[in-house]
Amino acid sequence: MRHILFSIVLMVPLLSGGNSYAQDKPQLKLAPSPTPKIEPKTEGQEPVKVFTEEVRLQVVALDQFGHYDPTLEVDDVLVLEDGAAQQVRSIRRLPVNVLLLLDTGNQLGLKSTNVTRDVALRVVSGVHEGNRIAVMQFAEKPELLQGWTTDKSAANKVLKTKLISGKNSRLADAIAAAADQFKDTPAGTRHIVLITDGVEGPGGRTTLAKSLKQLNTIQASVHIISYTALARSALQGRNSAIKGGDGIQRDGNPASNPVANGDPTLPPGTTRTPSFRIGSIDTDLAMRRRRKEYERATRASENLLKDIAEESGGQVFLPDSTDDLLSEAEEVARDIASQYIVTYRPTRALALAKPGEYRKVEVASRRVGLYLRSRRGYVVPNNQ
Repeated sequence: MRHILFSIVLMVPLLSGGNSYAQDKPQLKLAPSPTPKIEPKTEGQEPVKVFTEEVRLQVVALDQFGHYDPTLEVDDVLVLEDGAAQQVRSIRRLPVNVLLLLDTGNQLGLKSTNVTRDVALRVVSGVHEGNRIAVMQFAEKPELLQGWTTDKSAANKVLKTKLISGKNSRLADAIAAAADQFKDTPAGTRHIVLITDGVEGPGGRTTLAKSLKQLNTIQASVHIISYTALARSALQGRNSAIKGGDGIQRDGNPASNPVANGDPTLPPGTTRTPSFRIGSIDTDLAMRRRRKEYERATRASENLLKDIAEESGGQVFLPDSTDDLLSEAEEVARDIASQYIVTYRPTRALALAKPGEYRKVEVASRRVGLYLRSRRGYVVPNNQ
């Protein structure tokens, strides 16, 4: 019995000493939780997630003479989102990602794949070293010819060797495929250079409305060199040849052809080239109808291309000659090189946005003589 009592007495100081050690031991301090963090849950409420959010806008800054302004500062820029002023956090320059999206469809022979290649080569030449380039062509379907690379010689090689003409141009499919290429690129660095007439061919897998919404979600600047004016000019030249019912073609400018095909018996400005008939179909009449339809389509597509460019903060160029088409390529490269990235944290959290929510953005200058251009709005990404 004494042995048992003695054991109990010995255990008491041991237990007491253990508690003393636990109290003297330094306590481990936990570091603050990284974002997103969970606020303490109160009874009857779900925990609230708090995200660190940022919107990046690509902004072109020009002086009163239309030249790039290299002195842009935070205090120079006013940003409104859905009419509410936002606090600009930073203005910076980052390497960019430029996707060349080249229309090689050629329904009526009014677009030249060789000219498109030359325009694209000039764009590549003007892109600064260290920036990434990708090349995609489209006709019946989009085809990625060159993935992202900083090697300009690699981009030039595929442009010189892999462009192939097709028939129809499926623009909606091409825009959707182009948008997919930017998934792993930083926001604010995305540029698309689109060379096209904008005329949508039949048989596509998606609609323009869907692909344009996808384009808006990635928030890329779209720079467009359009064939529309050049194609209409070519059509007018072809339509100036008016054919009479006697099967004789009469040129709209007789003085330009005083002796037709070496036959002095014909009136000036005429040739013996009758329209052909297959069965009861007048092929010349059918071709004129196709050209008229195409001309109407280019006028409609021109408005669409303007909307795409202005919505994204880019520009659309409408050259009416091949020389102008080539010179606009250099202007596009300069425009890409002159863009800043303006960042702000929206006053309305992106995490609270509804799926597919669109937010209107306005960017204005606070400094006299400074002109700014940016996108008109953006679709909140689904992953916010």
